[in-house]
Amino acid sequence: MTPAKSEDVKPRMSAALARCRNIEDLRHLASRRVPKPMFDYLDGAAEDEVTLRRNTSAFEDVALVPRYAVAVENPDLRTRVLGADLDWPVLLAPTGMSRLFHHHGEWAVAAAAQRSGTLYSLSTLSSVSIEGVAEVNGSAKMFQVYLLKDPGLNQDLMARAKAAGFDALCLTVDVPVQGNRERDLHSGMTLPPTFGPAQWFQFARCPAWVWNHLMSSKMTLANIEGQIDQGSQDVTSLAKFIHEQFDTRITWERVEHLAKSWDGPFAIKGLLAPDDARRAVDAGASAIIVSNHGGRQLDGAVAPFDVLESMVDAVGDRAEIILDGGVRRGSHVIKALAMGAKACMVGRPYLFGLGAGGEAGVDRALEILRPETQRALQLSGCRRPRDLDRSYLQRLG
Repeated sequence: MTPAKSEDVKPRMSAALARCRNIEDLRHLASRRVPKPMFDYLDGAAEDEVTLRRNTSAFEDVALVPRYAVAVENPDLRTRVLGADLDWPVLLAPTGMSRLFHHHGEWAVAAAAQRSGTLYSLSTLSSVSIEGVAEVNGSAKMFQVYLLKDPGLNQDLMARAKAAGFDALCLTVDVPVQGNRERDLHSGMTLPPTFGPAQWFQFARCPAWVWNHLMSSKMTLANIEGQIDQGSQDVTSLAKFIHEQFDTRITWERVEHLAKSWDGPFAIKGLLAPDDARRAVDAGASAIIVSNHGGRQLDGAVAPFDVLESMVDAVGDRAEIILDGGVRRGSHVIKALAMGAKACMVGRPYLFGLGAGGEAGVDRALEILRPETQRALQLSGCRRPRDLDRSYLQRLG
C-alpha cells in the first residue's frame, strides 16, 4: 500500500506532537510509540555507545562568538549543495528500513523533505523502493549505495535511480563489516519484526504500531528483494548479507569508476581522515560527508565535528563538506557551517519524528530544527549561512 501523493498536503499534527519542543521531546514520544526492539535499533549504536554520545557532546567544546548591533532581519537560509538549490542547509541522511518505525516509512520522510525544501537521501537498504519514493517526492533527492561484490547490481541500482530522477549519488564506505550493535542482540530485534513470547510485552504496549504493521503490506528491503532471505530471522540475516555482498576490497580506482559511471553530483560518506578526503576528491567526489555512521560502526571513532576543521582544510574549495552526526540543535548546524561545512545531515532526529507521529512527526522534527537554525544564525549576527566563518567560534578548555 503506497500512501497517496502528499507533497502539498500537510498531515494533521496531534496534540502530543505539538507539545514536542525539541528533538529530545520527539525521542521520548517515539520511545513510547515504537516497540522496544525497533526503538533500540534506531536509538542505539555500537558496543558502549561512546562514539554516539561524543557525536553530540563535541559541539559543546566550541562556543559561538556572536556579533551585535548588526542587521539580521529577513534571514536567508538558502543554499546550494550537491547541485540542488535548497531552502535551508540541513539534509536528510540515508537511513535503512524506515518502516520499522512507522508503516509509511520512507514515503512519509520523502514527502516531508519536499515540503521543507531540502534534500532527501534514500538508502539502498530502504523499505520503500527507489521508484516508490520518486512517486511522492519530485524535488531534490540523492540515492545512497555501497560497493557490492556484484557490479551488475550496483549498476542496476544506479540506473534505476537515474531513471527515477535522483539528482546525486552517495557512496557509503564505512561498512566493511557490520558494527557490533549490542542493544539489538539484547532486545531480540528481528528483520522483519516477529511477535515472539520474549517480545510480547514490548509489542503489547504499542498497539497502534502493531495494528498498522499487521494491516500494511509486508516490509521488505525493497531495492534488493531476492538478494537477502526475508524470512523471520534475527538481525544476523542483515549481517550475513553485508558479509556476503558488501565488497571489503574498496579501492580508490573503483570509487573513481563509480563516479564516472554516475556522471553527476557524487558524495562519499563515512570519511574522517583528511588524507582520505583528499583521495576522495582526486577520485571524483564532489562532496565529502564527514560521518562515523552515527556511532553504529566503530565505537571509539572520532566525532565528525572534532575533525571537521581538518577535513575542510584538506580539500579547500575542491569539494563540498557536509557534516553528518550528532546534530540535535540549530546551534549545532551554525557551528558546523562556521567551521566550514556547506551543510549538515540528520538521521535520528527525523526518525524520532517518524516514530512519534509518522509524516506529521517528520514535519515536526524539521519545523523544530529549521527555526532553531534561523534563530541561531540571527543571534550570531548573520543573515546568511555564507556570512559565517571561524571568527564566530571559540574552542573551550
